[in-house]
Amino acid sequence: MLPVNADWITVSEDTGDVCPVFLRELEIGKKVVRAELSLTALGVYEARINGARVGRFVLAPGWTAYEKRLQVQTYPVTELLRQGVNRIGVTVGRGWFRSPLAGWTEQEYKTRRVGQPCGLIGEMHIVYADGSEDTVRTGADWQWAESPVRFSEIYDGEKYDATFVPSGRQSVKLLDWSKEILIPQEGERVLETERVAARRILHTPAGETVVDFGQEITGYAEIRLTAKAGDRVRLLHGEVLDKNGNFYNANYRSAKAEAEYICRDGEQTWHPALTFFGFRYLKLAEYPADPEPGQFTAVVLCSELKRTGFLRSGVPELNRLFSNIFWGQKGNFLEVPTDCPQRDERLGWTGDAQVFCKAATYNYDVERFFRKWLRDLKADQRPDGEVGQVIPDVLRESPCSSAWGDAAVIIPWQVYQTYGDAGVLEEQFDSMAAWVDYVENQMNEDHLWIGHFHYGDWLGLDSPVGSYTGATRHDFIANAFHIYAVRLLILAGGVIGRDTEKYGKLLPVLLAAFRKAFPACLTETELVLSVQFGIAEDPQAAVNELAERIAADGGMTRTGFLGTPYLLHVLSRFGHGDLAYSLLLRKEYPSWLYQVGKGATTVWEHWDGIMENGDFWSPDMNSFNHYAYGAVADWVYERAAGITPAKPGFAAVRVAPEPDARLGWLEASIRTEHGLVSSRWTALPEGGFRYEITAEMPAEIVIGGRTVTAAPGTYTFWSE
Repeated sequence: MLPVNADWITVSEDTGDVCPVFLRELEIGKKVVRAELSLTALGVYEARINGARVGRFVLAPGWTAYEKRLQVQTYPVTELLRQGVNRIGVTVGRGWFRSPLAGWTEQEYKTRRVGQPCGLIGEMHIVYADGSEDTVRTGADWQWAESPVRFSEIYDGEKYDATFVPSGRQSVKLLDWSKEILIPQEGERVLETERVAARRILHTPAGETVVDFGQEITGYAEIRLTAKAGDRVRLLHGEVLDKNGNFYNANYRSAKAEAEYICRDGEQTWHPALTFFGFRYLKLAEYPADPEPGQFTAVVLCSELKRTGFLRSGVPELNRLFSNIFWGQKGNFLEVPTDCPQRDERLGWTGDAQVFCKAATYNYDVERFFRKWLRDLKADQRPDGEVGQVIPDVLRESPCSSAWGDAAVIIPWQVYQTYGDAGVLEEQFDSMAAWVDYVENQMNEDHLWIGHFHYGDWLGLDSPVGSYTGATRHDFIANAFHIYAVRLLILAGGVIGRDTEKYGKLLPVLLAAFRKAFPACLTETELVLSVQFGIAEDPQAAVNELAERIAADGGMTRTGFLGTPYLLHVLSRFGHGDLAYSLLLRKEYPSWLYQVGKGATTVWEHWDGIMENGDFWSPDMNSFNHYAYGAVADWVYERAAGITPAKPGFAAVRVAPEPDARLGWLEASIRTEHGLVSSRWTALPEGGFRYEITAEMPAEIVIGGRTVTAAPGTYTFWSE
């Protein structure tokens, strides 16, 4: 139900930092049998009827390409209404709509967004027992007042005064704002999904009092204490302690990430309602009592995702890595696929999303989540087909980048592969083609995309001193990813019957131009991409060279955001599975398990976010909850456990495990649209492996070079 017959309302005067609450009293004189409230806001809101919260959606209405798409939530509220006077109150905070995103840059578009008004629109439809009906809409008969939320903003946090009493109500002002942008709720709701008890209270060498939850989460801290009116609680959020054991959050950059609560008399419980934080630790900058762990709970916020994938092994450190990957996804799949949940960023970076997309679709059911985000990508796509660095595109004055913009093609294809609904290709095909055409229009007479801005192999360890972008040539990456995007566009068109003839003719031209311009690969990532994207003329030779480079470098890799997700795949496909496992199990820097050894509870942005001597890599670009390198999970599912879709959506499955005795055992499972598929292998003391395969769909099972076509069921095999 869209409230198109209601009016947009706003405050009649500037409230500064204070969040207003919009108010309406409604007298009901007969029994209500059904009532629904449809609501949305310019900002984020919390609605209450007679003091009770409406619904469980936190940070509603979510984050979309607001200029074209604003979600409306509809709640059943029958049980909240009563005969007599009913009080409706909706508090509206800045949220993503009016917060200064992104924190590190100044752009005209950012300034304009921050200056936008708050606003509310909604209606309640009521059906009475006598058959009569009533509709209550936002309009001039509503009022507003200051709320106890004295400040709320995405990066800086929230301040709440429990002693605040409003001085009076004022009439609202009607707001001239579009209703054509209103759409029904499309994405998953953001919910409080779990609660993590405080593990301990620390007293640091610097004299700080710090609460440790033992796990980095995205959400907020709930406090429960007994206090006097006017007592103050001030909480600072951090991900890690420094090497001396002191609180640290310089890596949050300009984000204050602070929660402040002014107490009333007596026992009370509070948490922020209109913002969120990424944190493991709380510094009690002010606290009116002797803190005890039981007074603090970390409340996890995440889009409502059903877990579908499970990974376990015989190596405890590897299991911690698996846990970190799942926690990293939960922490960054909040409304949009963010890069990180803590610093002055928290944006829907397209490059991060596309490298992790496959793992994400195996770990959780993210079909609805991604399809909503892809609609925002399409809505925010620039007129010439260019795709912004982030979606929603709050950096629209910044240029696109290869591998980031290619998310427009890679993610729809992966969503189709995992879930099997070609509707995502139908919806996104024009957007996919527009991006490919945009790149084509940037090419020179040699049919190469040259000289454009790109992020490159972000954070590759072969970076020149002072660079974040790796040593891999940006032009190499740009043209390699373009060839890959054209291949996927042709495949997508074939699925849905769209004409891709011109792209079919284009592909050999692109390949020839690429091979002429880049006759040799200069870095590990160049070797990886040339093989993964079907560009290398001799892929076996390329992978052999890759393996030799890694061996010569002491068994370490130097790949960054773009090379790492495909690295183990290409090694396994071309006979270097032992090396792939060695990289997975490596504990020295750089490696996945190095982070585990340093106490990571989510995946880091940098291989050495905490360096070997305990120092931090940098305060400038050093998130400890950044899921990109967690893409290794898709190699564990697909190569180590051997689970891949033989048909889109896993209508049929191929299970071809590639075991390694160093793990002892490995178990992986994915709950798909067509049922469960699981693969477990165990190294036997006498040598060889035992395999247990379950598939609730037709399966092709490959064990030790022998292929079995199997009906749905559970099977056991042995191999030397």
